[in-house]
Amino acid sequence: MNNTTYSIKKSEIKRNWYIIDAADKPLGRVATEAAKLLRGKHKPTYTPNLDNGDNVIILNASKVVLTGKKLDQKVYRSHSGYIGGMKETTARDLLRKSPEQMMMRAVKGMLPHNSLGRQMLKKLRVYAGAEHENAAQKPQVWNF
Repeated sequence: MNNTTYSIKKSEIKRNWYIIDAADKPLGRVATEAAKLLRGKHKPTYTPNLDNGDNVIILNASKVVLTGKKLDQKVYRSHSGYIGGMKETTARDLLRKSPEQMMMRAVKGMLPHNSLGRQMLKKLRVYAGAEHENAAQKPQVWNF
């Protein structure tokens, strides 16, 4: 009986392209599916210390849904590093101004907080509308 665990090599990694339609779906549900695809947890060759995930395209980010009172109560904060440099934006304002950034922040929080997570995040593309310029990659629709 073989008691060794197989670990995939970088040369054996095959990346696919997937499209997720975020229209009328909760923000967190879409973000968890995207993070799962970016990490490669849907593959039988998942290795936690390697980036063997796929490329993900998220469409209709402006039509994403937030449940409850999150549109007014959820606050996104950023700090410039200077005294008094904190900026706060509500989810309603961020969704109106930059829905791509809202989706990117949601997915980024579900990835590892290190250089591996930053490498995975580079494979994510978010579009506010239904059009995208990655048709040459022949992406497949990911249903969940």
